[in-house]
Amino acid sequence: MSAEPLSRPRIVAAAIDLIEREGADAVSMRRIAADLGVGVMSLYNHVPNKAALLDAVAETVLSGIEFTDDPDADWTDRVRMQARAFRQIAHHYPRCTMVVVSRQLQSTAGLLPVERALATLRSAGFDGEEAVRILRMFIAYIVGSLLREVGVTPTFAPVHHAEVDVAKVDPVLFPQTNALAAELGSCDHESEFEFGVELLVQAIAVRRERRGG
Repeated sequence: MSAEPLSRPRIVAAAIDLIEREGADAVSMRRIAADLGVGVMSLYNHVPNKAALLDAVAETVLSGIEFTDDPDADWTDRVRMQARAFRQIAHHYPRCTMVVVSRQLQSTAGLLPVERALATLRSAGFDGEEAVRILRMFIAYIVGSLLREVGVTPTFAPVHHAEVDVAKVDPVLFPQTNALAAELGSCDHESEFEFGVELLVQAIAVRRERRGG
């Protein structure tokens, strides 16, 4: 049994470690207690239930986002910086990020990134509905990129091998796939993320200009 006093941060840290090792489905109050070497009832003095624990995990991960937001920068650069900051923490805690996007957070840590993003988009001239939709689009893109990086979605994003096996691709039925096998079989995740962010930023910039923003 550990001599370190039981505390809410220690419990949350154990949950984060467990999630990153085995996924959120592995979390239970009994499992966390066992990992910490304490009685399960002692956890309830610090965290009331599993739902509250998962909320705390999400809030802790979000509080680790390091924003380098510059209010004087162009709004497009601010969007890029915010997207990169979220990706950085998501890359560090990929499985916990899935918990983040599944929780409806009301805490300061949970709402601050949302507030920053919405304020940036509103300052660019987007109305409230558009700002929310654009924010959701970026979150979907970042999470999708994350899933590709950690190997959850392997299609055209192989993680453990360098190239598509051309011998298995029928060049008559799939001439383009055959011709681009090397490109399909390699993936620079950093470059792919930046390429996608740039497309999204340019697309919403065009939308803004068309509306006279």
